[in-house]
Amino acid sequence: MRLHRLELTGFGPFRERQVVDFDAFADDGIFLISGRTGSGKSSVLDGVCFALYGGVPRYDGVEKRLRSDYCAPDEPTSVMVEFTAGGRRWRVTRSPEYDRPKQRGTGMTTEPHRAELDELIDGQWIGRAARPVDVARDLDEILGLNQQQFLQVILLAQNRFAEFLHAKNDERQRLLRRLFGTRTYEDYQTALEQRRKDAERDLAVAGDGVALLLDESDRLIAAHDLAGEGAPPAGSEAGRNGAMDFPARLAGAAVGVQRAAYRVETRMRDRDAADAAHRDAEAFHAAARALRAQQELRMRSRAALAALEVRASRIDADRAVLARAVAAEALRAPIEAAERAAAEATAADDALSRTRLAWAATPDSVELPEPDAAALADMIEQLTGDLAVWGAAALRERDLVRAEAVLAEDRARVVECERVLAELDELRAAFPARLEALDADLAAARDAAGAREVAGAQLAAAAGRLTAAREASRLEGHARKAEAAYLSASGDHDRTRAAVTALLQRRLAGHAGELAAALVDGEPCAVCGATEHPLPAPSTSEPVSDGDIAAAESARDAAAAVEATASGEARVAREAYAAAAARAGGEREDVLVFVHAQAESAFSAAMDAEARRDSLAAERQGLVQIEAEALTERERLVAELGTVRERVAAGASDVESTRRAVDEARGGFESVQARMIDATERRALAVSLADALAALAGAAGAARRAMTDRDARIAASDFEEAADATAALLDAPARAELDRRIRDHEGALRAERDRLRDLELELAGEPDELVDVEAAAARHADARERWSTAVDAAANARETATRLADLVARAERAHSSIAGLADDHAVVARLANTVAGRAPNTHRMTLESFVLAAELEEIVEAANLRLEDMSSGRYRLQHTDALAARGAASGLGLQIMDAHTGQARPAQSLSGGETFLASLSLALGLAEVVTARAGGVRLDTLFIDEGFGSLDDDTLDLAMRTLDELRQGGRTVGLISHVAAMKEQLPAQLLVEATPHGPSVILQEAVVPA
Repeated sequence: MRLHRLELTGFGPFRERQVVDFDAFADDGIFLISGRTGSGKSSVLDGVCFALYGGVPRYDGVEKRLRSDYCAPDEPTSVMVEFTAGGRRWRVTRSPEYDRPKQRGTGMTTEPHRAELDELIDGQWIGRAARPVDVARDLDEILGLNQQQFLQVILLAQNRFAEFLHAKNDERQRLLRRLFGTRTYEDYQTALEQRRKDAERDLAVAGDGVALLLDESDRLIAAHDLAGEGAPPAGSEAGRNGAMDFPARLAGAAVGVQRAAYRVETRMRDRDAADAAHRDAEAFHAAARALRAQQELRMRSRAALAALEVRASRIDADRAVLARAVAAEALRAPIEAAERAAAEATAADDALSRTRLAWAATPDSVELPEPDAAALADMIEQLTGDLAVWGAAALRERDLVRAEAVLAEDRARVVECERVLAELDELRAAFPARLEALDADLAAARDAAGAREVAGAQLAAAAGRLTAAREASRLEGHARKAEAAYLSASGDHDRTRAAVTALLQRRLAGHAGELAAALVDGEPCAVCGATEHPLPAPSTSEPVSDGDIAAAESARDAAAAVEATASGEARVAREAYAAAAARAGGEREDVLVFVHAQAESAFSAAMDAEARRDSLAAERQGLVQIEAEALTERERLVAELGTVRERVAAGASDVESTRRAVDEARGGFESVQARMIDATERRALAVSLADALAALAGAAGAARRAMTDRDARIAASDFEEAADATAALLDAPARAELDRRIRDHEGALRAERDRLRDLELELAGEPDELVDVEAAAARHADARERWSTAVDAAANARETATRLADLVARAERAHSSIAGLADDHAVVARLANTVAGRAPNTHRMTLESFVLAAELEEIVEAANLRLEDMSSGRYRLQHTDALAARGAASGLGLQIMDAHTGQARPAQSLSGGETFLASLSLALGLAEVVTARAGGVRLDTLFIDEGFGSLDDDTLDLAMRTLDELRQGGRTVGLISHVAAMKEQLPAQLLVEATPHGPSVILQEAVVPA
């Protein structure tokens, strides 16, 4: 896998879009990511990890921490990485979840986590996935490494170097498990442990089951007195505590089964005998009950027949009443017809009287001494003709009102149109002068507004220079303070260096005095070999110790660090001040304030002129439009005025002719409609009077005919007059009720006589006294009780025998399976304990630890190839499977073999620099092994984050030579460090700097090959 390009926008400390071109470092092979602490060096690697896996090693997946705090709410956050894997070039773009303003309305909304994956084909990016879940699935196949493996083999993140070296056995096991995917072996261990527990439980349950089954059978035998000779009594200590062995107890239980079977046969015979006796008693009792029922039925039939014969006289009277009602029913129609005709004649006479009263009460009514139908008919015909004529006049009367209203409106519209035309002519006369004045003002405003763009540019330039001048004034004081601090720190550094030099000189002088004190005349000097010592150095009274020199050197180094910091701050302050002064153009702040005010005034005047220009242009356009609309309106009004005048002339003629016709039709009434209402009322009264006369004549004739028919029919019947026939009449329900009573009595009498005859024949020879059934019932109850007792006893005996046989059979089967379960349990338990690291496993290594130990041996072997070189052959890593203290898990231990002492020691005893070298070697070895296990993934890009500051110069050179070897085969190695020596050794650099306003930027300095 090779990284080509990284883009960061709104991510971590980077607000603006930052681009890293990894291909620019391909020729050099190794580059440095440098920058001040906190500038965002590690955030570059965070961006790579987030783009590929959706998380970063430092934030534990908290995506909202990835968004830059410098971003405005509406600014985006995204990371893009281009890489090659398996010979194919890919691009993944990802953005975390964050809050942004709503596009509509107010408030914030959550922008979801987004991801896209593209592939470069024939120079074009082709989309492959557009959802985070799909991108993660595809990247898992493309990369061949999960996030944990990626962090161990490609991106060696800050503070993770020593994690694997110093980890405890269980911690190292968890890390290796994630890298090599050995959880399957833990599943094997868990499955075997469960099988061991199941086998142990099955063995215990089998023994307990046999004892429980035999105990239950013993209780059952004792409860039903089924024990054989020599069997232990129920509840004895032998039965409860299992003192008797299982075979003997099984034999005793088998005897109980045989005795239970014999008892079942005995109880079955008793049950069959009781059943036969019960059936005989039941048949006798049933026969007695049947005879008693027949006797009681005969007694009830005799009583019912006597009661029916007593009711015969009342039924004869009902027959006579029904016959007279049937005869009168033939006269019902003529009687009722005569009554209705008389009532109708009376009603017609009353109606004629009311109509005459209404006619007499009408004003101006015609005098009619006697009802005359011919005169009424003539009056009705005359009024009908008049109403037809007056109806047409009434319609013209209604139209006259509407016509007069329309005529008045048209005359008013003529006056209005004439007034509006006069006003429009007056308005149009003033248009030319107004347009001429607007054109003059608009030309002047356009000339003044043309300078707005120039004034705006001048105002922006003046504002920028003024802001820069104010910033320069502020930064000038800060620069002076930084320069003063740097001068002070430089002086302190010079003094501490002088102090160290003085101490070293005194130390040398002290050494010379010590050597001079040891000189002896005639003996050679240990330094120069001379035998004469003419001027020995004097000894000093104030010797300098190693502690004094170390303290002075510490003070010197501290002063040097303070001086370097102060120098950097002073340089930054000077550069910031110089940049601000350059942007201000070298002018003073008061001068730029005046210039800005003038530019602001000129821009404001240009803006006002531009606004006046737009206003005048809009006013002129409106005036032209109003003139055109006024001309159109005048033409419309002229046409409308001619049309309305024509309607006025025609309408006046029509109104006059209609008024003359209506006046003639009104007569003496207020309106034609009032005259028609009066005529309609008089015609209606005349029609009612004529109808009443005709109705009275018809009703009187019908009454006379109905009475004649009724009297003739009564005379021909058995009734003397109409009143007798009316009294004999009955309605249909009454006749039906009489008929029903008669027929019911006859049917009941006939049926009861037949029933009694049949009963007398059936009971011929039987006494009238009722037979006694109590004795038969008592005999039947006694037989039933004996039969029920025998049935229960047989059922209980069968149930006991079945349960006892089942218990004994289950006990025998369970007893036969115990031996096989014990053998299985022994095999499974030994295997489970061995795999779980328990006895007989003397190393206390689990199966998973054993597999991981083999992987760890390969990792150590690969790591030692580099550690021996970086430590000049002094150190080697060793894998140890020694037992851990206090029973802890073992098998994955690491220790350091020191060639100087020939002894192995813990990794925690290494110094900081030695720990870094060992951790780096182990990480590189781990990367090689994990890569091989991941299917031989090629690693063309490698990052190492921090740790070089703990190395001395010689060790740093060794480490750099080792890392330099990683470039073989076209691999690119990125190092993150702030060590100055590495900046000198690595010309290809990626510089991360924090701007004065906070956000960081990335400056790339790649070496161009000669």
